[in-house]
Amino acid sequence: MTTTSPRVREETGRKAGSPRRSRRGWSALLYLLPALVFYGTFTIAPWVQSIWLSFWEWDGIGAATWAGIDNYVKVATDERLLVALRNGLGFIVFYTVFPVVLGLIIAAVIAARPRRGSGFVRTVLFLPQILPLVAVGVVWRYLYAADGPINQVLTAVGLGDLARAWLGDFTWAYPAVGVIGTWVTTGLCMMLLLSGIQKIDPSLYEAARLDRCGPVRQFWHVTVPGVRAEVVVAVTVTLIAALASFDIVYVTTGGGPGYQTIVPGVLIYKLVFTSNEVGLACALATVLSAIILVFVALIGRIGRRNA
Repeated sequence: MTTTSPRVREETGRKAGSPRRSRRGWSALLYLLPALVFYGTFTIAPWVQSIWLSFWEWDGIGAATWAGIDNYVKVATDERLLVALRNGLGFIVFYTVFPVVLGLIIAAVIAARPRRGSGFVRTVLFLPQILPLVAVGVVWRYLYAADGPINQVLTAVGLGDLARAWLGDFTWAYPAVGVIGTWVTTGLCMMLLLSGIQKIDPSLYEAARLDRCGPVRQFWHVTVPGVRAEVVVAVTVTLIAALASFDIVYVTTGGGPGYQTIVPGVLIYKLVFTSNEVGLACALATVLSAIILVFVALIGRIGRRNA
């Protein structure tokens, strides 16, 4: 009587089951095919075409002239483009750092002390996510106006010397726009992190209390490690929003005063529709895409390493 070793039986089973797994793989691909076709047609194909156009000098109407890497050289040397990239990177502080920190603190407070009305607080904080950003920009432009509510309140409390045309001030325009970004993304971060906190095992908090850990130590040693995955998601989403920002800046300042609040998204729009420099705009868009991909890859790698 011949016996078969476990390893041989396992290999035989794998070979026998491989056609079934193959059919499952093709079935899954068929389900994904409509979404892949849609994504490839309206996202990947325009992105590839934009990369191709970045090597040409074209006004969007007439004949294009081969430019090689000249457009990329301009991106690296033109002061306007460098300022736009710096401003976009600077918005990471307002769109990512502040919202993640504030969202984590608010989520921890709500989870630790659930009270009547906490649902209303969550709704109010999340409200900016369901509002069109153009409408958000219009409202904040009114609030920041020289005769707007913010200056009226400052004057009413005796701080009229601080009143100014916030969005037209060369010093304060950039942080004023950044505050809008913080307000928009804090609610999203709060909801993501709150969902992560609610998944943490309550016994960990109980053990921390038995070890005489106060609320602050519980926050640092239980809450923060428990929401690491959600922090990675929040940082990724808000960082992309910071680097790809357009609506709020375009509606509130249009990139001004001067180039104080110009960001890549607004400058790309102006290069195409105002200056007719389509090739240069595509080069800037390609560089911006590369920066975003690098940041997302780094964040994902850091998140997997710390998981």
